[in-house]
Amino acid sequence: MILDSSRWTATLAGRRVLITGAARGIGAALAARLHERGARVALAGLEPDLLSDVAAGCGTAPWWTCDVTDRGTVEDVVDGAVRELGGLDVVVANAGVAAQMPVIGGDPSVMEQSVRVNVLGVYNTLRAAGPHLSHERGYALAVSSLAAAVNAPLLGAYSASKAAVEALGNTLRAELRPWGAKAGVAYFAELDTDMTRRGFGTEAASALMDASPRSSLAFGVTPLKVGIDALERGIARRSRRIVAPWWVGGVLPVRMAVQPVADHLVQRGLRDILEIARNERVELTTPQPDTGR
Repeated sequence: MILDSSRWTATLAGRRVLITGAARGIGAALAARLHERGARVALAGLEPDLLSDVAAGCGTAPWWTCDVTDRGTVEDVVDGAVRELGGLDVVVANAGVAAQMPVIGGDPSVMEQSVRVNVLGVYNTLRAAGPHLSHERGYALAVSSLAAAVNAPLLGAYSASKAAVEALGNTLRAELRPWGAKAGVAYFAELDTDMTRRGFGTEAASALMDASPRSSLAFGVTPLKVGIDALERGIARRSRRIVAPWWVGGVLPVRMAVQPVADHLVQRGLRDILEIARNERVELTTPQPDTGR
């Protein structure tokens, strides 16, 4: 699909947007794109040096260092964004982490921190921003993943947390409707970000991809621009569902049929791959302040 930038510029101009996880990757690229289209952005994230650079490229946008697992801090950031922007039209609950974790024998702290950041962090963000978005132009976007719909070995913690994000976004959609506000859920396959490179840059992940070449569609990496184009369109339209790349939209309605196929494709050498993963020390894709991971 060709993106008509002039159309979305007119739609996004003046929109007041708060983005979490804005220091790098999807969040940073989205902030730059929305600023380019005339939106007024506010940024939150964990890495102040990176956030400062992103903010400088967005017309000195306001920004805050924010651990989304801290409910009080998230409330303060949302209140600050409302003051700085004069209100709030859009929140993008984008902050998230990932790390490989076999369900049996994997590191329990990966599951625990995935739930804290990806689930409670999104909840804290949507909860705090929701009252400010409860108007005719309001829109909340929860960033989930294709992994919420089709699950793969090593991604149990990530998949479970992103399925919860999907549920939060779908629930919020109904709850915002009486005020004329809308909510959406974003589903991405692997986009070309440093988070993806870190997540797949392990011995076990490499072995899984080498052993299952027929599953390359699921593990293929899509240029980040494709995801940002989809987000721009979706935010402008206040879409209920945003997908990238395009084929993700076809997978979601038939997820129950796709899952057995995915299970079959990854079986080759899986016993040995899981053993590698159980013995491999991995780090979360973004270091967290409370664990040092």
